[in-house]
Amino acid sequence: MKGIRFVPSDTHVPFIRWRFISLIVSSLLIVASVALFLSVGLNYGIDFKGGTMIEIKNKAGPVNLREMRAQMNGLGLGEVQIQEFGAPDDVLIRIGTQEGGDASQQIAIQKVKEALGDTVDYRRVEVVGPTVSGELVQSGTIAVLVAIFAVLVYIWFRFEWQFSIGAVAALVHDVVLTIGLFTIVQLEFNLSIIAAILTIVGYSLNDTVVVYDRVRENLRKYKKMPLDQLLDVSINDTLSRTILTSVTTLIALGSLYVFGGEVIRGFTFAMIWGVVVGTYSSIFVAAPLLLWLGVKREWSGLGRSKVKEPAAERG
Repeated sequence: MKGIRFVPSDTHVPFIRWRFISLIVSSLLIVASVALFLSVGLNYGIDFKGGTMIEIKNKAGPVNLREMRAQMNGLGLGEVQIQEFGAPDDVLIRIGTQEGGDASQQIAIQKVKEALGDTVDYRRVEVVGPTVSGELVQSGTIAVLVAIFAVLVYIWFRFEWQFSIGAVAALVHDVVLTIGLFTIVQLEFNLSIIAAILTIVGYSLNDTVVVYDRVRENLRKYKKMPLDQLLDVSINDTLSRTILTSVTTLIALGSLYVFGGEVIRGFTFAMIWGVVVGTYSSIFVAAPLLLWLGVKREWSGLGRSKVKEPAAERG
């Protein structure tokens, strides 16, 4: 059986020729993302800023959110966020951190329960204190940094330092743009988004390693081919695999986003963006950096390869 190819084997898209445009676009997006993060900031969820989250199901059917908001705002609990949580009769109530510690949080929960009475079923009640939320922010940041550092070490040993820097630059690019997107859309940034970012790191790394492995193979195979042409050949060789993986992943994520409900919607939104930007960075960030960093053909025995370059075929 022949393998499925979404791209003809003789395809030659000049990706490296567009490296300067992609560098400008990526640099502008990174600067904009950092500026928005510093000026606007993320919409941190209760996981990070503390507070109370109450999930309820209304026994009488769909909830009038306007009336419930007015009812909750009259309790004197500060900012209260109310939204549908999947079905029209499922509601998520978020209450900000109350002054006075855990005792005040429990009093706030009791006020909500008294106001709602026995007309609802309580599915979940969670309280996150400021101390715990601060530890979660620190742990989440450390997790992302450790993952990127581990990638740096792995690629360094697997390939060479030029490949390592290129892969890490692509990962940092993906993480920064993901944070920038969440700053723009102001979706809640919670622990599930940290998990999504770590998953994006793994997906982007996998795609980058596939391209790098073909680059290393072609360095052995075509010893006299100019590096920019060799990088184009390598990217085009893996283009069918890249498109197949990205499309199938996006189909699965799209289904989860539409039918998965509110619980995982933020996670799947981040993953959809991560697949798109991760595929882009593997081609337009990780690969061109090898050209600027200057890959040596002598390392790992490349200079002693006995494979001759078919100049007539590759030009």
